[in-house]
Amino acid sequence: MNLEFPFMKKISLLLFLLTSTISFGQNSAETCEILNKINALIQAEHLRPKPVDDSLSVFVFDNLINELDPSRNIFFKSEYDELAQKYRYNLDDLILKNDCSFLTDIKAKYVNGLIRTKKVLEKIQTIPIDYVKKDTIRFYKKSFAFYLKKEDLEKVWMKKLRYQILDDIAEMSENLDSVKTNFKSIEQTAKNQIVSNEICRFNSLIETNTKQEEKLYNFFCTYFDPHTAYFSDDSKSSFVASLSKEHLSLGMTVNLNEKNEIIIDEIDPNGPAYQTGQIKKGDQIISISNQKETLQVSCASLESISSMILSENNKHITLTLKRNSGKSFDVYIEKQMMKDEENSVFSFIIGKDSKIGYVKIPSFYADLDGNSRKGCADDVAREVIKLQRDSIKGLVIDLIDNGGGSMEEAIKLAGMFVDYGPLSIVIDSKKEKSVINDPFKGVIYRGPIVVLVNSNTASASEFFSSIMQDYNRALLLGSTTLGKATMQTILPLDEEKNTDFLKITINKFYRITGKSHQYIGVKPDVVLPEFYEDVYQKESDFPTAIKNDSIEPFLKYKTYVKRNLIDKIAKNSSERLSDNYFFNNIKKINLKIDQLVNTPKAEIPLTLDAVFNQKKTLNALWTEINTFNDENNPLDVYNSSVNQFLLGAYPNDKTINQYQMDNLKTNPYLNEAVNIINEFNGNSK
Repeated sequence: MNLEFPFMKKISLLLFLLTSTISFGQNSAETCEILNKINALIQAEHLRPKPVDDSLSVFVFDNLINELDPSRNIFFKSEYDELAQKYRYNLDDLILKNDCSFLTDIKAKYVNGLIRTKKVLEKIQTIPIDYVKKDTIRFYKKSFAFYLKKEDLEKVWMKKLRYQILDDIAEMSENLDSVKTNFKSIEQTAKNQIVSNEICRFNSLIETNTKQEEKLYNFFCTYFDPHTAYFSDDSKSSFVASLSKEHLSLGMTVNLNEKNEIIIDEIDPNGPAYQTGQIKKGDQIISISNQKETLQVSCASLESISSMILSENNKHITLTLKRNSGKSFDVYIEKQMMKDEENSVFSFIIGKDSKIGYVKIPSFYADLDGNSRKGCADDVAREVIKLQRDSIKGLVIDLIDNGGGSMEEAIKLAGMFVDYGPLSIVIDSKKEKSVINDPFKGVIYRGPIVVLVNSNTASASEFFSSIMQDYNRALLLGSTTLGKATMQTILPLDEEKNTDFLKITINKFYRITGKSHQYIGVKPDVVLPEFYEDVYQKESDFPTAIKNDSIEPFLKYKTYVKRNLIDKIAKNSSERLSDNYFFNNIKKINLKIDQLVNTPKAEIPLTLDAVFNQKKTLNALWTEINTFNDENNPLDVYNSSVNQFLLGAYPNDKTINQYQMDNLKTNPYLNEAVNIINEFNGNSK
């Protein structure tokens, strides 16, 4: 079974990069054995295998060191130089010679750096910080050179903490004079909390037993392409579960409050958290335990907390909670299999007169265990059939932020909207071509379709969108998609052990035109701006991404309508939106975001005034984004007759249904999709 996996954002690696020095030495041979098994499988099966050479060595070493010390305040320059001299160009030779003891060496220097930094933090905790002394701080977007000298360690951390404390104080009030008046008492509280959290974080890094090897394996894998990855048995089961619309779940959602505390946001009345009878909305999570280890929320990374909550292997969780600053209490929860409402297809109808169907596909989830028809394609078909019972005159398929999923589901779904013919050309590592054909003759819906896409539309979503575009079956509206046109499969490293796996890129697919959207994305027929579009990470941002190419077209296929009709409607849409308040203001706000995020920043003085003004600018931009509303008249959004009946039978679904409906009423992308379908219907009469 081949899977087109979701685009996965790079996660923080710190907690994975530690284990005891003793076990590291003992595991050196096993580490190299796994690396060489990974390499053998990659060389045999990968779409574009590369030699294990100095280039790989530099890539793995640089990534490993960057993850250990991204802010360049743990390793001394002399230590980094020594490690680089020994290993930066030699990891390839050492791995091939089955000598992975380099990890012991890197680990020893890292732990030594953590321990001495912790001592410096403990010293700073007991001495006052001089806020009058003139100093500046600079922010870097990308990694920068190692510079830290032994004699500067305390000075560097004093500067970092001074900024963090001023930043925390600047958040406490919008009135600078008020902050200055109460500075002394506020500063002491802020300093205690920030330094204590840093010490706690360093303790976690020093004491954790989480293995570093997994990250080494993954850096080795991502040298070949961004989507090839190592999976332990635990990470594999969690990943496969993420492709299903049902998960083992606590039945609650969490959020950060204004103090950056993790609080219970929503509790599902059908879930295990609610059934304990002890948890309330607004409770603060102090710690989380999986019965083997306990994470203190105040100093653990969000990634590690998220990993513990979401892991399919952590079926039993104990939460330590606090309510209204009272005494903390423990609640034991056993996860249950639950439907993921945020990862399930849903539908509505827009407009009493226009009657346009809307279907949201959050991901291409699949039933990976059997034939229960719980896959995304069947769910979409059911929603479309419901909508057609109300005689819809057009259909909007929303793939915004859909990161992909099962390739089989994307093929099935495309086949439901294309009458017959080829869907895609696939090329494997042997350069052999094969054609994916429409698995179904006929279509489930014949009316006009608009597909909504954005920068986070990835993988299987792009595959589906490109087919709809090439067949002139739908008009695509939004921003250019991510740019991933490769397929992965999961293979065991050892057939007998079945404990280590590789998600490996084995195919690249091409559009029926012979072109590919790999690296460049699918460009919509109507291009519209979106917030953060210059900040989102695209396929082309990964240094090891497979580049774009094309092949000679050789397929015959019949388009649904003439391309000039799509082009004409797209041109009219673009002209209609040329002076649109909402989209023009997104462009203006994006320029400000770009200025803040992508432009090299000047040094700022380490003063309350400077940090307060910086925070004020950031908060103003954040407020502008969050309060920005579309000026269009709200859309009339309502449930289909069948879904209205089902809500009567399942009243617990009403809350999320109303939330989904309210979100759509002022959606400007949907508003324009409705205009486009109305115009298409006008042209078709």
